[in-house]
Amino acid sequence: MDTITFSTDQKTVQEIVDLYDHGRLNLEPGFQRSSVWGDTDRKRLIDSILRNYPLPSVFLYRRTDESGELRYDVVDGKQRIESILMFMGKLRGHRFQVRTQLDDTDSREWIDWRYLIRKRKQSLIMAYKLQAIEVHGDLSTIIKLFVRINSTGKALTGAEKRHANYYKSPFLKSAAKLAKRYENYLIAQGILNHSQISRMKHVELFCELLLAAHLEEVSNKKTALDRVMGSDGLTPAQLRRAESQTTTAINRIKRMFPRIKQLRFRQISDYYSLAVLIQKFEREGLILTNKRRSNLAWDILSTFSNGVDEVRLRVKSAKAIKPGQETFRDYYMAVQSATDEISQRRKREQILRSLLESLFQKKDSKRSFSPEQRRILWNSSTERKCEVCHKLLTWDDFTIDHINPHSKGGRTRLDNAGLLCRLHNSTKGNRKVSKERRR
Repeated sequence: MDTITFSTDQKTVQEIVDLYDHGRLNLEPGFQRSSVWGDTDRKRLIDSILRNYPLPSVFLYRRTDESGELRYDVVDGKQRIESILMFMGKLRGHRFQVRTQLDDTDSREWIDWRYLIRKRKQSLIMAYKLQAIEVHGDLSTIIKLFVRINSTGKALTGAEKRHANYYKSPFLKSAAKLAKRYENYLIAQGILNHSQISRMKHVELFCELLLAAHLEEVSNKKTALDRVMGSDGLTPAQLRRAESQTTTAINRIKRMFPRIKQLRFRQISDYYSLAVLIQKFEREGLILTNKRRSNLAWDILSTFSNGVDEVRLRVKSAKAIKPGQETFRDYYMAVQSATDEISQRRKREQILRSLLESLFQKKDSKRSFSPEQRRILWNSSTERKCEVCHKLLTWDDFTIDHINPHSKGGRTRLDNAGLLCRLHNSTKGNRKVSKERRR
């Protein structure tokens, strides 16, 4: 049975600030969640302190670090302590004012920390006593306490609970890294808002996409994620492969559907289904690089999105669907009922595949030119020069380039082959060399 001991005490704000100033107060232990309080919450807290109202206890995990120094990890009360430090200007760029009255004779006015110092009333904050509960035990027990404490009020989301339990997991760290990279994109396209980002919903999305890339299939969310973050985690090689597939899928969606915020596919359940499908297309060697086909894919997705939204409005108005709207209805029902169920996720993916697959081209399964093709190209070339820098080539240092890049559907055939030096073949990547430079 997990055991935990605790002791109760009072700490003045001055003592809390001193701990913070000396680096002995950790507001961000690995299991802690991101800040979720808004300005109104923070102002109300400072007003309560100035009026000497009692506040709930803060929980501090007292431990000794590797150097023998005493440290306090904030288990509960982060938002309160953080708000006090912000008000005092201890956290740069986060100062704020509070509209309050300092005593019964004063009218309400806007005050900040500098105002209190000028009036020599900073002790109203610094002398305030917080109830402090120091807890002791194994880290795993402290994490369980953190999850239990935060199961009320602004309760922890699933992503925040997983973060608390598995914050050392390489899988979760990888998801957090990708979530940070695409955070601005997710906000700009309306897939997530700032509040959802603060609740780690973007990390949860990338956890699911990494898992889908690894399993090569959709899954029931919670059970699968807990398993992959625990003892049955991915190997480093598996994690790198999942990262690569997820990054490629997101980048392809960004290029193919740059205005996705205009469609229902900006909703996170729809976006997940689309991203997993693009992951599968990539593994199957299916690509969409032709501009005309990309435009057609957008038109199809836009029409489908409008159709599903129209069915939704008819259902809400208790109207029967029109003939020809059956596919829209099926997709809408797969979103409405148990969206995390694997059966519903598969249904959404199947419908999207039926809409888009025919537009994608199959990449040539043969990536490299054969020795025979190499000999034919060399012996049939009149000018054996690099088509970029025009350097004279020899049999030992020439390479064959896909004129139309293989990653964009180029075939591994002699009519799509050109001579390049090793340097320019390795640096051009999947870009197409202009006709002028190939002359």
